[in-house]
Amino acid sequence: MENTFKTISTSAMAGDCEIIFETGKLANQADGAVVVRAGDTVVLVTAVTQTMQNDPGYFPLVVNYQEMSYASGRIPGGYFKREIGRPSDRETLVSRLIDRPIRPLFPKTFKDEVQVIATVLSADPENDPDVLAISGASAALHISRIPFSGPIAGARIGYIDDQFVLNPSHKLLEQSDLNLIVAAAKNGVLMVEGFAQFLSEKTIADAINWGQEQIMPLLDAQEILREKCGREKLPAPAEPEKNPDLEKFIFDLASADLSRALFIPDKMERREAKKKVSTKFYETINEQLGEDSEKLTRARQIFEELEKSIVRQKILDSKTRIDGRDLTTVRPLAMEIGLLPRTHGSSLFARGETKSLCIATLGSSSDEQRIETLTGDSTKRFMLHYNFPPYCVGEVKFLRGPSRREIGHGILAERALTPVLPSAEDFPFTMRIVSEVMESNGSSSMATVCGSTLSLMDAGVPIKEPVAGIAMGLIKEGNEYLVLTDILGDEDHLGDMDFKIAGTYSGVTAVQMDIKIPGIPMNVMYKALEQAGQAKKTILESMNEVIDKPRSELSKYAPKTEIVYVDTDKIKDVIGPSGKNIKAITAETGSSIDIEDSGKITVFSPTQEVLDKTREMILFYNQKPELGKDYQGEVKRILDFGAVVEILPGVDGLVHISQLDTSRIDKVSDVVKIGDMIKVKVIEIGDRGKVRLSRMAVLMEESGQRFDLKSASRPAPKGRGSDRDRNRSGGPRR
Repeated sequence: MENTFKTISTSAMAGDCEIIFETGKLANQADGAVVVRAGDTVVLVTAVTQTMQNDPGYFPLVVNYQEMSYASGRIPGGYFKREIGRPSDRETLVSRLIDRPIRPLFPKTFKDEVQVIATVLSADPENDPDVLAISGASAALHISRIPFSGPIAGARIGYIDDQFVLNPSHKLLEQSDLNLIVAAAKNGVLMVEGFAQFLSEKTIADAINWGQEQIMPLLDAQEILREKCGREKLPAPAEPEKNPDLEKFIFDLASADLSRALFIPDKMERREAKKKVSTKFYETINEQLGEDSEKLTRARQIFEELEKSIVRQKILDSKTRIDGRDLTTVRPLAMEIGLLPRTHGSSLFARGETKSLCIATLGSSSDEQRIETLTGDSTKRFMLHYNFPPYCVGEVKFLRGPSRREIGHGILAERALTPVLPSAEDFPFTMRIVSEVMESNGSSSMATVCGSTLSLMDAGVPIKEPVAGIAMGLIKEGNEYLVLTDILGDEDHLGDMDFKIAGTYSGVTAVQMDIKIPGIPMNVMYKALEQAGQAKKTILESMNEVIDKPRSELSKYAPKTEIVYVDTDKIKDVIGPSGKNIKAITAETGSSIDIEDSGKITVFSPTQEVLDKTREMILFYNQKPELGKDYQGEVKRILDFGAVVEILPGVDGLVHISQLDTSRIDKVSDVVKIGDMIKVKVIEIGDRGKVRLSRMAVLMEESGQRFDLKSASRPAPKGRGSDRDRNRSGGPRR
C-alpha cells in the first residue's frame, strides 16, 4: 500500500532564500492549489471559479487572506478561542495586496466568480507570509483552468546602509529605512505599497526597479510548474463583434452631447449632464432597436466605451484635463484649523472638490490598541481611521462597518504620518486621528494625509515636519503616455493608474499604486514619482501658510500628563498588595497611571488640578524618613524592648522602651497597643536604613522642654533602661 502523497514542485532563489512551490498534496478539488514555502513559513493558496447564472456586469473576484494562530504555535485570545468573525486589519490589508495585482490580469470579458483563499499554515520569524501569498496566488491561478495572464510575483524590499535588501526579516526591518512591497510581471510593475523614512523619489523608483529584477526567478519557477501540471485554460468569452453601423449610429447620436457633458469642471453638474445625455440616449436606442436585446446590450457597451474614449483622447490630444487643468497643476487648495471647539485638534482640508475633516484626539497609554499577531501581541500608540460616508459622493447607502477600502486608506495615511511622530519618551500620549471625508472627487486618502497633519499640529503634537500627499494618474495608448498630477475621480475611473505618494520636504514616507493595465514600465514610474515630488512641495507650502509649526500648548480639553520618578524599592508600595493602593488612587482621581520597573510613572489626568492631586498621592508612597522630623505613625508590633511603628508606607522604625514616655515604664504595652496612632520623631537613620524613633522627644517639645537630638542618636541602652540611661537620652532627671 502506497503511503506517500504525489506532489509536483519547483523552486527558485529569491536573494539568499529558496522559495518552493508545491502542488498535489493539499486541496486537490480546487481549480488550482499551491503550497508556497520559505524557511518554516508555509502558505496554502487556492483558486476556484464558478459559473454565474447571469452576467453581473463586473468581474466578481474575491480574495481572502487568513492567518491561523496555530501557524506560530499560539491559541487565539477571546471567548471562543478560534479564528472567527471579521478579519483583522492585517488580514484585510494583505487580501488587498493580493487582489490588486492579479485583478488586471483576467480577461475583460471573463465574468465568472473567482475566489482566491490564502491560508498561513506555518510561520517563522524570518519569512513574512504576505509576499509569499502574492506569489502563491499567482501560481495557483497560473496552473488552474481559470484564464489568467500571469504569472506575477511579490517581494518586500528593504534599504539598509544604502543597500537594497530582498525580503528582509522582521529584525532587519527594524534597521531599514524602507518597507516596500512590489508585485510585478515580466513586462512591468503591477502593484506597489509601502512606507519609508524620508527617502527621495528617485530612491523609491530605484527600489521598485531593483525589486522587479529580483523576482524574475519566481516567475520562471511558476512557468515550470505550469509546464508540469497546468490545466487547460477555460476559453474567455470573445470580445463582441464589431458592428460599424451601430457604432456610427451611437457616435452620431451621443458623441457631441457626451463630449460637452464630460468636460464640465464641476463634478455634480457634470454628473447631472451625463445623466441627461444617457437618459436621452437610452430612450432613443430603445425606440430605434426595439426588442433586440443583443443589440441593446451591445449599444450600452459601445456607449460606455465611447465615454472612456472621448475623455482619454481629448487629454492625449489637447493635454487638457476634465476640469481644464494642464497635466501638472494641483487643484485649488483651501484649509482651516481649530474649527471644532471641544476636540483636541481639528482641520478641514480641501483640494478641488475633495474635502476631508480630520480630528485628532490624545489619550493615555491605556488607550493604546492591543493587537494579536502571529509573531506575538503588540500595541499601537498611533491610529488613523478613515471614514467614507455615502453622502460624500451624493449617494444613499446602509451604514455598515468599515470596508476594505476604508481600512486600506486609513492604514496608508497612518503609515505616511508615523515617521514624523514624536517618540513615546518625548510625547507619551496615545494619538488617534479620524478622517471624515466630506466630499470626494479623487484622492480622498491623500487629502486625509494633509488634513491629518494639520489636525496634529493644531493639537500641539510636536511632529518633526508636515506631511502631504498627492495622487498621480496615467493615460496610456500604445507607446504614448501622459502622467497626470492630482487626478479627479473620473480620471481615476477612466485612466490606467492610481499612484499615491506621501511625504515631507525631506523625502517620501508612504506610497501605494494600483493599475488597470498589465504592467507599468519603469520610465513611467520614474516620471510619476518626480512629478509627484513637485506637487507635494506645492501643497506643503500652502499648508505652511496656515500653520507653520505645532501649537506650543495642548488644548485645554486634552489630558494632562506628567512623569513622576520613585525609587525602585518603592514601586511595590505604590502598587500595594494586589494593586490596592494604585486602584485606590485611580478610583479617587480618575487618572490613568502607567508604572515601569525603572521607577518611572507616567500620569494622565483630565485636568491640572487632578494631576497635581494624583502626583501627591503617588509621591506619598515615595517618602523617605528625615532626621529630626515628626511623623504620625501606626503601631505595628509590640516587643519586650520597644514598639515598631510604621511612619511612612513601607517604612518602619523602632521606638525603644526608653523613648516611649518621659517617665520610666515597665512594659511597652502599658503605653501603646497594636493599631494605636502615635506621634514620633526620627532620632537616627542607620547606614542600612534602620530608623530609630522617639515618642518622648515629641512629648517633651509639646511641653516646652528641649530635646537633645544629638545625644539621642547614640545607641540605645540594652534592657529596659534606668534613670541614668534616660538622662543620656535627653529625658528629665528624677
